[in-house]
Amino acid sequence: MSARVSEAPLPELVLRAMKEADVPAVHAIEIRAYEFPWTQGIFRDCLRANYPAWLLMGEGRIHGYFLLSVAAGEAHVLNICIAPEYQGRGLGRTLLRSLVRVAKARRVDRVFLEVRPSNPGAIQLYESEGFNEIGRRPRYYPARQGREDALVMALEMLPEEQGS
Repeated sequence: MSARVSEAPLPELVLRAMKEADVPAVHAIEIRAYEFPWTQGIFRDCLRANYPAWLLMGEGRIHGYFLLSVAAGEAHVLNICIAPEYQGRGLGRTLLRSLVRVAKARRVDRVFLEVRPSNPGAIQLYESEGFNEIGRRPRYYPARQGREDALVMALEMLPEEQGS
């Protein structure tokens, strides 16, 4: 289990675009956060494809990140992560809300994501922010014992919210 940062107030957080130079630091977080992490090559490919990729920063440190694919009026969350040492402090909600703002600025009608059924904390967060389960992808994720399904969730944007 990773160590948690102190419960002291968090520094001012800013959102900034991810750059290729950030990939090694992002990948280091990815390795600590996930049992089946993305490779540095996947992050680089996403940046080269110009997918929206953002970092949540505080005091010069990466606290979290997300990457989206946006096409045909829809956004798909490719990856969203809070560094393990900053988890449990509300930053996941902050990052998710930032992701939704980025999607709205791109004038999408809905945002999709997949989540492991074995991740109830993430499911609860997504539901509390308006995402609804719309389906399942069988055997989507790698798992220790073979494969794990993914819950597919979606957030419908209200017309007055788009672009705001």
